Parts: sequence; structure tokens; C-alpha cells
Amino acid sequence: MLLAVDVGNTEITIGVFQDDELAQHWRASTVAERTADEHALLLGGFLGQEGLGLEDADGVVVSSVVPRLTQALREMVRRYCEVEPLVIEPGIRTGLPILTDNPREVGADRVVNAIAAYAAFGGPVVVVDFGTATTFDAVSERGEHLGAAIAPGIQISMNALVERTAQLRRVELVEPRSVIGKNTVESLQAGAIWGFAGQVDGIVRRMVAELGGDATVVATGGLAASNAARAARIIAAPASWPGGPRLRALP
Repeated sequence: MLLAVDVGNTEITIGVFQDDELAQHWRASTVAERTADEHALLLGGFLGQEGLGLEDADGVVVSSVVPRLTQALREMVRRYCEVEPLVIEPGIRTGLPILTDNPREVGADRVVNAIAAYAAFGGPVVVVDFGTATTFDAVSERGEHLGAAIAPGIQISMNALVERTAQLRRVELVEPRSVIGKNTVESLQAGAIWGFAGQVDGIVRRMVAELGGDATVVATGGLAASNAARAARIIAAPASWPGGPRLRALP
């Protein structure tokens, strides 16, 4: 059993692989104060639902953008799994050439996104990760990471809007009945959903053009897998994307 742990700023995603197949996965909130022992309880509880335990892990891979949790998970794996974790960090050979000004600046989450998308669909490919930030990573036909665009995520943008205005409130991120909202809730939903769809549409269209006009587009991240599935699809797959049928998803 291979245990894969992806630590984002908002969520931790845990996956279990049997051979090359993703057998099960779970999501939990990211809490920077969790200790190694608390992570053992969390991950052990998820695994226990499948009749597995931390001791069953033959290997553990960790991708983390929260340095404090990286160390806690490293300690947890050594103590409870009794294996040395593979932590995606500068100096680890992943097979992905990173052609940016400073490759060490590219986050582990974006590195693994690029590797997974290229392995699954080949290149060129654009990976859009809907997380705390919305990231757009471009991978060439030869599997090279060419660069990225980074924008505020939809959730933190909505939170900022609510916190900085007196009469607006948080709303559920679902598709409104019309882009022309008839009330405050629908107006906020229309601005969030269709506004972010336009942002994603514009950035992806320009990236695809720079990649030669033909690329697979891959959506991943918390929003892409959220319960607001219809809203996520609108944002992740605007109708005007070139090669619309080539939109793909990563868990």
C-alpha cells in the first residue's frame, strides 16, 4: 500500500494506492497546530474505515505547502509507519524539468500536479488547481514545466468581499438562475461563479495559445471536487475554452 498525503493551505488530501490504482481518498481541514500524534489519529481513522492501518504502508509520499506540517508528518510517518517518507521538496528528482527563473520557488503541489497531468494525458497540458489560490501551470509537449499564473482563490476572494463590506454576506457557491441576479444572494453568486469562470477562461485561452493553440486542460483541487459540483463545472469548463471536449479532471 502506498499512502499519499497532499497538504494544502486549506485542506489535506489523503490517498491510498494499491499497485497503480487509487483505491480510496479523503479530505480533512488543514490545521497548522496538529502534532505528529494527532496526524496519526486522523490518518489512522480514515484508514481504519477500509480495514487498514498506518503500519500497512509500504511507502509514504508527502507533498506539502505548509512547512510546519511537513515536519509533523515526517515525524508521524517515521514513528507510526516505520518507513522513511518521500517528501516532495527542492533536491528531490521527480523527472520534471522546471524551466522557471527559480525552480526552488515552484510549490510541491504544483510540481505533483504537473507530473500527474503529464503522466495521465501527455503534453502540452494546462493544469488549473482550484484551491486557496487558483494556479495555472503550463507543461510543454516534452513534459517541461514552463511557468504558471497564480490568482486568489474564489473562497478567499468571497471572504474578503464580505469582510470589507457592511451589507454583503456569505452565500453558497451554487449556480444562480441567471447571470442577472434578482436579489443580493443571486447577484453575489453570479459575480462569483461567472466572474471566476471568465477569469479562468481568459487565462487558459492565453496559455493554450502560447503553447501552440492545442493543449489538454486539466482541473483539480478542492473546488473542482466540491459538493457545489455544478458551480465547479461552470468555473472549470467555460464553454468557450478551445478544445472543450479535452477538459480532464484529476482527483
